[in-house]
Amino acid sequence: MDTNQDVAAIDSHRALQIWITENLKMLPLPERAHGNFFEECCYVILHVPQSPKAPRGGSGDLHYWIGKEASAESQGAAVTFLQRLREALGDGTVLHRESQGHESDCFHSYFRPGVIYRKGGQASALKHVETNMYNVQRLLHIRGRKHVSATEVALSWNSFNKGGIFLLDLGKVLIQWNGPKTCISEKSRALTLTCSLRDRERGGRAQIGVVDDEKKATDLMHIMEAVLGCSVCEKGTDLVVQELATRPLTQDLLQEEGCYLLDQGGFKIYMWQGRKSSPQDKKAAFNRAVGFIQAKGYPNYTNVEVVNEGAESTAFQQLFQMWSEERDGKKHKGKNKLMQAKPDMGKLHTQPELAAQLRMVDDGSGKVEVWCIQDLQRQPVDPRHHGQLCSGNCYLALYTYQKLGRVRYILYLWQGHQTTIEDTKALNLNAEELDLMYQGALVQEHVTMGREPPHFLAIFQGQLVVFQGCAGNRGKRPPTSSPRLFHVQGTDSHNTRTMEVQARASSLISSDIFFLVTAGVCYLWFGKSCSGDQRERARVVAAVFPGNDMETVLEGQEPPHFWEALGGRAPYPSNKRLPEVSGIQPRLFECSSPSGCLVLTEVVFFGQEDLDKYDVMLLDTCQEIFLWLGEAAGGWKEAVAWGHEYLRTHPAGRSLDTPIALVKQGYEPATFTGWFASWDPYKWTNNQSYEEVVEGSLRPGAAISEITAEVHNFQLTRRPSDNKAGPLTLPASRGSQDCLEKDLELGPSADGKDPSISRSTGSCCSSVANGSLPRERLMHQAVEDPPQGVDPARKEFYLSDSDFQDIFGKSKEEFYSMAKWKQQQEKKKLGFF
Repeated sequence: MDTNQDVAAIDSHRALQIWITENLKMLPLPERAHGNFFEECCYVILHVPQSPKAPRGGSGDLHYWIGKEASAESQGAAVTFLQRLREALGDGTVLHRESQGHESDCFHSYFRPGVIYRKGGQASALKHVETNMYNVQRLLHIRGRKHVSATEVALSWNSFNKGGIFLLDLGKVLIQWNGPKTCISEKSRALTLTCSLRDRERGGRAQIGVVDDEKKATDLMHIMEAVLGCSVCEKGTDLVVQELATRPLTQDLLQEEGCYLLDQGGFKIYMWQGRKSSPQDKKAAFNRAVGFIQAKGYPNYTNVEVVNEGAESTAFQQLFQMWSEERDGKKHKGKNKLMQAKPDMGKLHTQPELAAQLRMVDDGSGKVEVWCIQDLQRQPVDPRHHGQLCSGNCYLALYTYQKLGRVRYILYLWQGHQTTIEDTKALNLNAEELDLMYQGALVQEHVTMGREPPHFLAIFQGQLVVFQGCAGNRGKRPPTSSPRLFHVQGTDSHNTRTMEVQARASSLISSDIFFLVTAGVCYLWFGKSCSGDQRERARVVAAVFPGNDMETVLEGQEPPHFWEALGGRAPYPSNKRLPEVSGIQPRLFECSSPSGCLVLTEVVFFGQEDLDKYDVMLLDTCQEIFLWLGEAAGGWKEAVAWGHEYLRTHPAGRSLDTPIALVKQGYEPATFTGWFASWDPYKWTNNQSYEEVVEGSLRPGAAISEITAEVHNFQLTRRPSDNKAGPLTLPASRGSQDCLEKDLELGPSADGKDPSISRSTGSCCSSVANGSLPRERLMHQAVEDPPQGVDPARKEFYLSDSDFQDIFGKSKEEFYSMAKWKQQQEKKKLGFF
């Protein structure tokens, strides 16, 4: 194989390129065939992000996909091609080994609305690429929640189960059968895949029927029973595979001279390759991973991801307690420029990406209301005491602001470290009451003492002070008994907080500022390493402590009374290391709990289109957790608990005090939308539900009516291989093109519904009387004057079986299995055209 030819075949301007094995060679797959995978083939998929917000700095992802029936020769050809392609692309490319039915989230993210697994190999694949066939009879089992797949299964009721969704594909008719135990979101996603199959493979010229209730969709059930027979066997529901997490790891374990294998509990295997590791080690990565899988007894479909140093995926980075891009000690210019420069708060509304990075929806100048939870009820706090919170209480802070002329709300639920379980429950109940009062328009953000987000600090103008103990009546701060020590941290209004600490000398830090409140005087202590911005903010906070004489003290010049109030001198740190800001990219997950256990499905390279009204989605930005609630999503009350469960079980040992924000569909703040490449605030204005799509499309469908008439009026031919009673085979659906085209020409109905989707349908034209028509009424007749109920494009079908055999010299089944041009030729010669 010529490497240069391989490189020439790569189009750097295309995000996705796919090659398929054929005769031990790799051939490029046309774009219209993307998403279809034949089980006897192997594929190589190259994805190169085209977006300027691409989450990685590498060259992209290279996937090696193995069909479950692929031969060893096909696999060898694909691996050889993969290695040469990898060498041409460079070390920035991440390698993935994918097995049919067990692909990674990254792989699934390329194929929306889903992938289709098909029986057969090279010949089948090429045939699918070259033509759009209507002569089809197959059954697909549609699975998955966020990542949907359709697998071809046996054409029998035995393939069905009540917890599954199945698609009967008859060429011109696609019937989606929804099991009674399936949920609305599964039905909606399956219907999206069905519509996509119709549009891509049939050019939109096929009728879709949906069976939600077999008793109501009698016409569709008659068609299904004509093909599948009448008996249905119930089988068990599918199992859910759950990810297992490893213990927290440290990045310094990875040395650039070596190659390392990371076992994520048998769920996924990572092979990490240092930049100075040998070429032999790199080439052996897949073989070593497969050998490890076999030695551990893991399934042979276990996912493998090979990453090079400097091109690690976000999923890999988050398995470590902290990940730094600057291990070599070289600073990347401009990396933290956004955080170092003083941001322009006036641009937050027009630049959501800036709002997301700063975690600020605006400058905090909106309206603020605060309630303290006391005796399980919310008590309003005097505006003079806003921002003065107590560690033994819970608080609600409602912030009101305007964005693009619309009023928006954020409800902060603040919890002190010394609160009780009853207080926490009361906090959540009172938040629910407020949310009802505001008709569900509140963005709810759960905040833990000491981990307040920047915007929460900004709404109090940098004067947030947390006292130890419990608040007095109506949230009034506790009396200031002496002495009390307060630690001031921050340089501006959106990063300054003041926390009460133990009044001991060991609590001091040379790089920060402290207030020491005594009976007669309040000392403002400046550490020798503090900055001018810190001092300026501390003077603003000083207004919270009125009634005491304020005395400024510099480190090293303290009066004796200062040390006496702290119980004497004691060693204290000269500097406190600030937590490192993580450069890890955000990750989006779909949340579900099918058996009472949280299951997360990652959406890689996510966008707004991945947010569905039936979803609960978790967006992890490292510093904050967002839980997005679709307007039709169930279980939103458990969403916050899911956020805590995510943090508790995170393999990197995440802090349980990480802020958690609850965001409802249609009320997304800029701190959320800014993490998406683009955001359309009107996307869901006229969004139809699954029920509206189906119910609003009940209009006559030509293809369904035609097959229904065939089922009612003619004896269908048995399968030659089946001598038993039961399933029958429908003739290939070839006619009634005119009626279907007329529907397509009319376009969408006046209400904007899709005319090709229906649950059940009546006939679009009168059915022919029981039995068949004599040949004299069908042969050599004008097209514009056919007998009533006869499709003029398919007059030969209405002959009796004996007349058809006598005139055409073959059975109907043999005739309809011929190519269409041959059918037309014979019909012209015999007077049926």
